[in-house]
Amino acid sequence: MVTKESPRIVFMGTPEFAVASLDALVKAGYNIVAVITAPDKPAGRGMKITESAVKKYATEHNLFVLQPEKLKNPVFLKELISLRADLQIVVAFRMLPEAVWNMPKMGTVNVHGSLLPHYRGAAPINWAVINGEKETGVTTFKLKHEIDTGDILLQESFPIGEDETAGEVHDRMKEIGAQLLVKTVEGLMNGTIEERPQTTVNSPQLSADVLPSSVDSGQWSNLKHAPKIFTETCKIDFSKPVDEVHNLIRGLSPFPGAFTTFNGKMMKIYKSKKEVTVGRPAESGLTDNSFTTDGKTFFKFACSNGFIHVLELQLEGKKRMLIEDFLRGYRS
Repeated sequence: MVTKESPRIVFMGTPEFAVASLDALVKAGYNIVAVITAPDKPAGRGMKITESAVKKYATEHNLFVLQPEKLKNPVFLKELISLRADLQIVVAFRMLPEAVWNMPKMGTVNVHGSLLPHYRGAAPINWAVINGEKETGVTTFKLKHEIDTGDILLQESFPIGEDETAGEVHDRMKEIGAQLLVKTVEGLMNGTIEERPQTTVNSPQLSADVLPSSVDSGQWSNLKHAPKIFTETCKIDFSKPVDEVHNLIRGLSPFPGAFTTFNGKMMKIYKSKKEVTVGRPAESGLTDNSFTTDGKTFFKFACSNGFIHVLELQLEGKKRMLIEDFLRGYRS
């Protein structure tokens, strides 16, 4: 039941990550006048027409849903105007044209999975883990022309565990982000939030050597970015140190998955454990991308300064499994 008199909110999102934010707004009593999500599309082995996670939630809660193929379509824009939204909220959706994000009087708020200005881009959670960050967070900000560069509203940080995967960070982050979004909407309504341009952000999570001493410069060569992940990114290079390989594996787990080759087939590794040694393992007869196993409890690849123990994997054409199950059927 809607308990807030204002604002009229249009929510835009598609995957499960966005559902937490939509649910938090609904439970907080905000007036969601429409939900915009991706069109239904075929998925799975049977290519069955599938609805997005956000659409499923919206339908279950009797929210009005729009699924435009193109956001610049005049018919869609006319319908969006008719909704008379005061505020638009975007969580894990596609890029918006200015005609859309600049429409409501209160602007369009985005929930981004990093402590901006670091990790702008499509895969902030993955890259934070891949880079071995000890901390990440969520930022709410106002959309503008350049991607992920708008004025910051609120931020909240939280630690990343040494062995935590991107999927585990994702699951914690969606809940933290949902609550931060509710606080953001409340702050916008009562005028307690001060919008901060990213060129003047002075967050304790950003080290002094990263932030510019002059607000005028705006050129931060040390900013960390989060571009789209391609297949080449996912290929494991076991000539690198143990920490780098371990971080790549957990940063790409569960999707798209870091991989190597094993007996001519692709092997995706989802969980691993580090073993650092004194000296290079190759010196004791192991070479790069080689492995050793006792055939029962461990299976490990040699890196430049130790080993990566495989704990969970998926061999091409097989299901995902624990290392014990893999070794039970393994024959050298």
